[in-house]
Amino acid sequence: MTSFVLPHEVHGDGTHKVFAVHGWFADRSAYAAVLPYLDRVSFGYALVDLRGYGEARDAAGPYTTAEAAEDLVRLADRLGWERFSVIGHSMGGAVAQRLLTVAPHRLRRIAGVSPVPASGMPFTGEQAVLFADAAHRAENRRAIIDVTSGGRRPAAWLDRMVTGSLERSDAKAFRAWLDSWAGEDFSADAEGSEVPALAVAGALDPALSPEVVRRTWMSWYPRAQLAVLPGAGHYAMDETPLDLIRTVEDFLRADEAHGGGPT
Repeated sequence: MTSFVLPHEVHGDGTHKVFAVHGWFADRSAYAAVLPYLDRVSFGYALVDLRGYGEARDAAGPYTTAEAAEDLVRLADRLGWERFSVIGHSMGGAVAQRLLTVAPHRLRRIAGVSPVPASGMPFTGEQAVLFADAAHRAENRRAIIDVTSGGRRPAAWLDRMVTGSLERSDAKAFRAWLDSWAGEDFSADAEGSEVPALAVAGALDPALSPEVVRRTWMSWYPRAQLAVLPGAGHYAMDETPLDLIRTVEDFLRADEAHGGGPT
């Protein structure tokens, strides 16, 4: 039997290889708004669908950040990428940090866009119900997206985000992923990693705010950086695509100046 391969699409043929990992509400199409602006000469991007999403919607779980990190390493082997960087949005940011514990020697840099902390985000009370029931309730997904984008985005955009989320995720997998990214704490294993780590926080995001990033990401990683996007909430790829891609690619490009070398 052949091992599972994450569905993916590759953009660019640069020597600096980069995985782009989506968050809880989307498949790899989460990065659609930034695709026209990628530096395809310097970088080679692989956008992936995690298990339970997109072309991997029917893939078996357990749907954990640890499993996703192993899936990315196997995909890197298949693509012939000895070393690579990772961009991860929200839940995907937790997957990027999992790689610090699974294959740190293969990482050039990681960039988390509104990254879920390696310590998880345990929910209680009504908030726990809101997130758990989002697996099968469109109105819950809409409420979460609205709040975390600062409550100021057009209704049509919110509707599009919810519709896309429902179409591109399996409800059972979606619910199982919540237990992993929200409930698991692997910060003790990731803390102290010397891999350069950029966190991009949206100033309008009340959930994964710049302050949350300072208490977590910035305190754990010696080579951490924080960039705050004033016009963004939780979904910087849609909200401020030009600012986001410039910020992230400047960070990735700095690897060459520090002797990162080609993959």
